[in-house]
Amino acid sequence: MVALLIFSVSLLGLAALQASALRDSHVADQNTIATQLARDMAERLRANRPGVSSNLYDGISGPAAAVPSCYGESSSCTPAEIARLDSGEWLAAVARALPSGTGTVRNNGAGYTITVMWDQERSGATGTSCSGDPSVDLKCLAFTVQP
Repeated sequence: MVALLIFSVSLLGLAALQASALRDSHVADQNTIATQLARDMAERLRANRPGVSSNLYDGISGPAAAVPSCYGESSSCTPAEIARLDSGEWLAAVARALPSGTGTVRNNGAGYTITVMWDQERSGATGTSCSGDPSVDLKCLAFTVQP
């Protein structure tokens, strides 16, 4: 009887450990996705130097806007159109990849701060002040880059 009790308690502990591991794995996946999305925008900034020089990436924030078509052999876009395309595609990717995902890009004078935000706890939070309180604000991951 005692052995059955010990075995039952051990199984409950193992189940709790497994649930915790799954939750932590999901959080790590979301952080990895957010990092990849921030790197994507950093590469977009580096690829459009004329757009960066004209400060066309400052102030990007969601939701995604309509984007011009810059693809195909007969298409050519100005740096401003490329910046709008980058902005729209990136914001759409963030919204698709993360729960309540959104992002911002700001010129901080020394470079650009790229922030990816999402509802990690799925609490319904919508705030974007990055306070760290998951009941109010979205989870934030911010990078500063010099394109």
